[in-house]
Amino acid sequence: MKGFDPITHIEDDGLKFPEEIGNWGLKKYKLFGHYCDIFTSGMKVKWDNLVYIDLFACAGAAKLKDERKWIKTSALIAASLPYKFSKYIICEENNELLYALENRVKLYQSEEASKFQFVHGDCNKNIEKVIKLIPKERTLNFCFVDPYNFDIEFETIKKLASSRKVDFLILFATNMAGSRNYHNYIKPGNTAIEKFINNKDWRNKFLTGEISKKDFNTFLAKSYDENMKSIGYLIDPKLKCEIKMDDGHTLYHLAFYSKSQVGNEFYKKIEKYQTPQLKLF
Repeated sequence: MKGFDPITHIEDDGLKFPEEIGNWGLKKYKLFGHYCDIFTSGMKVKWDNLVYIDLFACAGAAKLKDERKWIKTSALIAASLPYKFSKYIICEENNELLYALENRVKLYQSEEASKFQFVHGDCNKNIEKVIKLIPKERTLNFCFVDPYNFDIEFETIKKLASSRKVDFLILFATNMAGSRNYHNYIKPGNTAIEKFINNKDWRNKFLTGEISKKDFNTFLAKSYDENMKSIGYLIDPKLKCEIKMDDGHTLYHLAFYSKSQVGNEFYKKIEKYQTPQLKLF
């Protein structure tokens, strides 16, 4: 999008980095950053507070795979916008990654550092702490949910959505963790999918053959849409896109959810800035 480039290169600062990312990571952060930009620039005069919430914030930076290049990631991208958020609420479970992020905020975004509040721990166990940090007065929130797998519980999303006005951008770890680990998820003792879609009986349709293994990812997406619709979110298939690896295989999907048609239209606008254009899920 003209006027703001979400991809900012930094030097190796000696702080902890997560696993390396490939070009698929650049696509994700471009889409994420462009939405943050249109969100803050479009809503800045309509709300007293615009709050950014990151439930799996990681370290604030990452190294590009096979290159000696490092870039800012979600939390630092959100703090780099031309039109700033009023507040940044950051949740991260890993001690080393959170320490790195806290120091990178001071290093790269010192002018925004006072607006950051950090919650250490599992976001599912600490969502009430996150909610308490959100201003109550005329506040619009944007929440980025970027787990490595299906670690986000739907009850966590529901609690946050029911307490405040929140738009969500959620990563579905479909091929990255979904279909390739189906054999583990289908085991009775594994509760990951049960918590992800809030359905303890989800296995029944697969065990009876009503739904086949090859439709597992589609089942997850539809189940999630039904859950979001049940708590007041507008469902539109054009608000889902796939992120592919360099070899053309789909790695994961990003899904946007808002209770406002304005939010949905904002998200649709950024598709034309993606190169190549992202295929719909």
